[in-house]
Amino acid sequence: MSVILFRLRGVPDDETDEIRELLRKNEIDFYETSAGNWGISMPAIWLRDNSRLEQAKHLIEVYQEERTSRMKGEYARLKELGENRTLFDIFREDPLRMLLYVAAVAAILYFSVMPFLDLGG
Repeated sequence: MSVILFRLRGVPDDETDEIRELLRKNEIDFYETSAGNWGISMPAIWLRDNSRLEQAKHLIEVYQEERTSRMKGEYARLKELGENRTLFDIFREDPLRMLLYVAAVAAILYFSVMPFLDLGG
């Protein structure tokens, strides 16, 4: 019976590729499901044989620990070189989009708080 191994929603493509390669290298039979046409289904990697579930989970756990330390090292390196992407960089790249986001947040806050404020009424 098939069993879900790894949910792919929000997972970067490079991480998904590395997990696929890890499973192939260890000869673990799997298949994938996509989010579907409207993006509401569960994109995931499934095992065809649940007898290898513990082994696959262990492999992914070890991989994710290694990836976490690798990504933290990369971030520290970029920060040290002054090349990490900051909020100001995002604003500089697309100021109109950033202003629209700020306006949307301000509107949401306004409409969320106004009913609770009694301004002279």
